[in-house]
Amino acid sequence: MLNFRKLVEPPYVDSIEWGKWHVFWVDERVVPKDHEDSNYKLAYDGFLSKVPIVPGNVYAINDALSAEGAADDYETCLKHLVKNGIIALSSVSGYPKFDLMLLGMGPDGHLASLFPGHPLVNEKEKWVTFIKDSPKPPPERITFTFPVINSSAYNAMVIAGAAEATAVHLALGDAKNSDKLPVELLSAEGELKFFLDKAAASKL
Repeated sequence: MLNFRKLVEPPYVDSIEWGKWHVFWVDERVVPKDHEDSNYKLAYDGFLSKVPIVPGNVYAINDALSAEGAADDYETCLKHLVKNGIIALSSVSGYPKFDLMLLGMGPDGHLASLFPGHPLVNEKEKWVTFIKDSPKPPPERITFTFPVINSSAYNAMVIAGAAEATAVHLALGDAKNSDKLPVELLSAEGELKFFLDKAAASKL
């Protein structure tokens, strides 16, 4: 939650229209919300518990369901919010168009729960899907698919650490990589920006 720390402090916390915020998870581990692996818990402890976002505007997954059930439930939720005008629908792609997605990347070049060589990277029909064999534990997760991620108005990819430097080089440098990493497939309907620390950018 490094990137949101300043938002929970004055003057920002008092000047932002928190009532307009709707918060979603690009991917989530299918674990209880109080589990140490939960992305919800990470976001709640570091950010959501410190700002006055309307609780009903925070859309966590249903952790009582299976991975497949949770993914289907989350997609149903998104479709309902599109129908009600809470989420825009892209006129270009026909997929939901979020205002902003804050993304990270692993050393293998994965983003969300879309891993190199996994069939889900090529999913084109579903908005939200599930994985039961994640190469990175825990194995069961739900994830937005690339058509949804790439329909976002603004995608911000935040990468820190030397472990990610090789993948950053493959994605942004002049290296030729026949098998594209998931991060290389990232785009945005509006603007895509990478935010790198010195270590992550060390091979550029």
